[in-house]
Amino acid sequence: MEHLLAVENLKVWFPIRRSLTDIIRGKRLYVRAVDGVSFTISRGEIFCLAGESGCGKTTTGKAVLRLIDSEFIRGGRILFRPSNEGLKTVKSYDPSAVDGEFVDIYKIRDKRALKVLRKEMQVVFQDPFGSLNPRYRVRQILEEPLIIHGVKDQGERLKRVRETLEAVKLVPPEEFMNRYPHQLSGGQRQRVAIARALILNPSFIVADEPVSMLDVSIRAEILEILLGLREQYNISIMFITHDLALAKHICDTLAIMYLGKIVEMGPAEKVIDGPKHPYTKALIAAIPEPDPRNRLKTREVPIKGEV
Repeated sequence: MEHLLAVENLKVWFPIRRSLTDIIRGKRLYVRAVDGVSFTISRGEIFCLAGESGCGKTTTGKAVLRLIDSEFIRGGRILFRPSNEGLKTVKSYDPSAVDGEFVDIYKIRDKRALKVLRKEMQVVFQDPFGSLNPRYRVRQILEEPLIIHGVKDQGERLKRVRETLEAVKLVPPEEFMNRYPHQLSGGQRQRVAIARALILNPSFIVADEPVSMLDVSIRAEILEILLGLREQYNISIMFITHDLALAKHICDTLAIMYLGKIVEMGPAEKVIDGPKHPYTKALIAAIPEPDPRNRLKTREVPIKGEV
């Protein structure tokens, strides 16, 4: 299967504010948010990154999209395979960033080359209310990426807005296009966020806990939309979550992160049904027991405390 993204030994370290004594001694301390992470994502694959809060999964997602300044990248490479047209454009603006059929994201220096990748790599944030402009109507929110990337024809923009709203099941589109974010429910706002990521026809999307703030019934609808989009458009999705049950349902490959490292990785069902690493076992042991007969039984949690 063709790899779309390859992350090789990625390290993201953030400096800790130093005391006067540390400055005099020349001592430099870092938070190793991501420390030697490697994985690949194939075209059309849903890759899940799971772990507790603070383990480095969101930082990894941001680094993949180059939303973290290069000064904090302490090592490793992030290689992305753009479309043939995108690769040709990047090569014309910044040939040093091209490695065969891939582009080394953090070697890009030209803003025009980076703009090409922005079109093909999109993100869905956890909180749609915080990520959507409250002063924009839904139509403006969805048109903005098209305007930035040079779609000047208003009729073409309107057509794509309608098609994208239909793809995320906000129908009829005319009923939602003129609403503001505060006039939508939580599930509808998240659908708009997904539509915004989808409207540029990307090949790769990072979904950072896209359903964690939604009711259970709405979660299922959003997950079905993501699965449907994967089937319809062959999009690769990096799905970040702390919910292993959800990961088992939606993901092809599951990677467990702990203290900035991937400690276990494999097919989602295999990792959850037969965990090897103590931390994976601890996460599974922490899942509430639905059977009333087993509620009083104590289950061993191999790892105690928090990061």
